[in-house]
Amino acid sequence: MFDKIRKAVFPVAGLGTRFLPATKAMPKELLPIIDKPLVQYAVEEAIAAGIDTLIFITGRNKRAIEDHFDSNKELEVALRLKGKNSMADMVKNILPEGVECIFVRQPEQLGLGHAVLCAERVVGNEPFALLLADDFISYNGKGVTSELIGSFDKTGKSQLSVMEVNGPDISKYGVIQSDTDTGFITGLVEKPDFKNAPSNQASIGRYILTPDIFDILKRQPIGIEGEVQLADAINSQAANNMVETVSLNGKRFDCGCIEGYVNAIKYVSLNFDFD
Repeated sequence: MFDKIRKAVFPVAGLGTRFLPATKAMPKELLPIIDKPLVQYAVEEAIAAGIDTLIFITGRNKRAIEDHFDSNKELEVALRLKGKNSMADMVKNILPEGVECIFVRQPEQLGLGHAVLCAERVVGNEPFALLLADDFISYNGKGVTSELIGSFDKTGKSQLSVMEVNGPDISKYGVIQSDTDTGFITGLVEKPDFKNAPSNQASIGRYILTPDIFDILKRQPIGIEGEVQLADAINSQAANNMVETVSLNGKRFDCGCIEGYVNAIKYVSLNFDFD
């Protein structure tokens, strides 16, 4: 029986330079997809999967994220005085009872692997979910994180959400390498040249990671761009047959770029109730 996954890490320290000047004073994670900020979709996905501890790895100018998930009694009272009780309930219930937020400062941005390391003391010796809010994912049911947890519960191995990417765009991702005979995942190659990519299976921003990832990250050399690369640590796990993948059952939008963000808004707007 494996430990129940109750904690999720959200790296939100990025500067969001692609969205300047909008992100000069506002975190990119609070950019709205119609009526909800981007990060709230990822948080709701985690909560639907049974997560009750949300760990945000933050940086400078990210206080607004903490404020968003905090209570706002003054706003609730003002809305109720105006008879807008449904709106007041919406503000009050952004987080359900029993869900806790913890904010950890990343003093220097040294890559996704470094952001994960910043969560070590809070996570402890437990498996945990990792959600990158830049990846906006539509789905049916409880969502990608729930599917990953279900797969983890069967084997206790780290789990990666993957999708098929063909052509040159594969070089933008960590790419799955597998043994053609056994089907086991043997590696994760970060941003390979598409002509040398080991497969067309790309890892996206949803993970279940086992706690040994912390020791691996601390031991490994600095990777490309002078950063601590999470993909390198997962590659080490894969070499020991400790990584599995779950194919994405949904649609993914890269909201780290303007095109993906706009397309996500268009997608949500098609099903949005404007009444």
